[in-house]
Amino acid sequence: MKRRVRSLPERYGAWAVVAGASEGLGAAFAAELATRGMNLVLVARRGQLLTEVADELRGTHGIVVRCVVADLADPAFVERLATAADGLDVGIVVYNAAFAPLGPFLDNSEPEITRAVDVNVRGPMLAVRALVPAMCGRGRGAVVLMSSLSGLQGTPRIAVYAASKAFNTHLAESLWYELRSAGIDVVACCAGAMPTPGYEKNFGKKVPGMLNPQEAARQTLDALSRGPRFVPGLVNRMTAVLMGRVLSRRGAVRLIGRNTENVT
Repeated sequence: MKRRVRSLPERYGAWAVVAGASEGLGAAFAAELATRGMNLVLVARRGQLLTEVADELRGTHGIVVRCVVADLADPAFVERLATAADGLDVGIVVYNAAFAPLGPFLDNSEPEITRAVDVNVRGPMLAVRALVPAMCGRGRGAVVLMSSLSGLQGTPRIAVYAASKAFNTHLAESLWYELRSAGIDVVACCAGAMPTPGYEKNFGKKVPGMLNPQEAARQTLDALSRGPRFVPGLVNRMTAVLMGRVLSRRGAVRLIGRNTENVT
């Protein structure tokens, strides 16, 4: 007899939190979670876009959606997030928000660098600390920290972003080990380039193996129990092997640098 596959609400809990949910990959995660029957707490700084996403998901899937309009660069966001999630059976946390200063590191302003650290590094740490203890108390849950193929080696001209994504990979891998005995699945999603509004604005060019955000979100949620690291897309996984195992570190950074030489 074939074993029944449990739904995400059955495995983890009825609610999911998505940080950075107003567009692109974050909105795709929200839609995929809604498709799978999860109620949502959505977090982003652009209230109008967030409301539009929430209204669409409520109307399409008949789920409950709470919106938290907050700037994830502000550490006070975690208080608003904790209040919105209070009393909910939060089973999945997806931290997708990111900020990427472009161009040579020495040309990045101090406010840009600080914002990248606040959103990309401090933000996921605060979100995990705020939401995961309750998961541990219930003995189930899952965390997705969005990393990037850019974080698997130095990436010239998006150096701060790449470094912050390496941080998220290592944080997720550490938490995967620390929290597994409490019943919590943790995965670092090392995604490749995808045609999100941010990518189209800053880069625009297509690259081999590019996934759309919906497919990247679907594959990542399917891989929640396959941590600590997951790369969505076959071509992206081959690229990760090439960069991390075939090429020398110096060769990998040089190859990436040639591909990002026009980033300003």
